[in-house]
Amino acid sequence: MPGFPPSVRNVSCWLPRSTRSPAEARRCLERLLGGVLGGERFIDTGLLLVSELVTNAVVHGSSRDNRVLLELSADPVRLRIEVHDARGDRAPILRGADRDDESGRGLILVKSLSAQWGCCPREGIGKIVWCGIAPAPACGEGAA
Repeated sequence: MPGFPPSVRNVSCWLPRSTRSPAEARRCLERLLGGVLGGERFIDTGLLLVSELVTNAVVHGSSRDNRVLLELSADPVRLRIEVHDARGDRAPILRGADRDDESGRGLILVKSLSAQWGCCPREGIGKIVWCGIAPAPACGEGAA
């Protein structure tokens, strides 16, 4: 129908291994969700989790060309975030963090806030760390 967005929207972007990349990933996600019916229902969790996954790839991953690939896919009922590390093939380790630790909570957040998440081999070489996010209830939904 004219005037309605396609049911599934996808976007991919290459990001440098830089401390600026999580912010660019958030901007990319905001642009994608702006074109998805009900996209605002993914924004809070999506921004947090895309930041975590990209930060992990930048800090812990490795790549010959010094970049990571971000692939996003959204429709009115789900958001999928994939971060491709073209060289590193070690799966991320979900571990607990002590109260005084300055890191180690990212994957716990991903596990807690996503409907599902995982790591799989990337075609050729490397790995993909991904998560799927369900939409948050719209204002007024679920109220008695």
